[in-house]
Amino acid sequence: MWLPELSPGTLILDAAPSGFEPKALDPSQLGLIVADCADDEGREVIIVDSSGELHIRLRNEDAAQRPMILVPADPASSDLRLAVASRFLRRLGGQTVGLLPQALRLTAQRKRRLVELLHAFDVHDTGGGPRDVADLILHSAQARLPSVEWKDSHARRAANRLIHDSIALVERGYLKLLRGL
Repeated sequence: MWLPELSPGTLILDAAPSGFEPKALDPSQLGLIVADCADDEGREVIIVDSSGELHIRLRNEDAAQRPMILVPADPASSDLRLAVASRFLRRLGGQTVGLLPQALRLTAQRKRRLVELLHAFDVHDTGGGPRDVADLILHSAQARLPSVEWKDSHARRAANRLIHDSIALVERGYLKLLRGL
């Protein structure tokens, strides 16, 4: 489970204080539940429908009975959290909702790049070098050039960039993905 404070795409729910009587939440009425995990910190439910995924973190058992949305005053992510909360409230009201905010969606190009980065990391992690990355991931014929020509090739520079970026992604760079950066 992702820590909800790291992802503005995760809706954090707690129990509303006395005096408020919100409608109880039944996650199964919001779409298909694809994950439902509980731990000492609460329960996380991932719901999918045609508008995308909805990640809900219930901080305690009362949060589903008397839900209150927590939006931390974090300038870096409050706009995204408010957009996710607004989508959730519209969904609860039976209204149609649009897609997730653009910052929380991965384009096909971005997904392809992330797959390349993970493959590059695997090749590098198992002892492969830039030639291996150029050959296996970039499918470049330049990977088979003699050393003198390989040294100045575009494929070598691209493979080195992939290796560098893949290491950064694996070493906590993935957190940017959660924050919509």
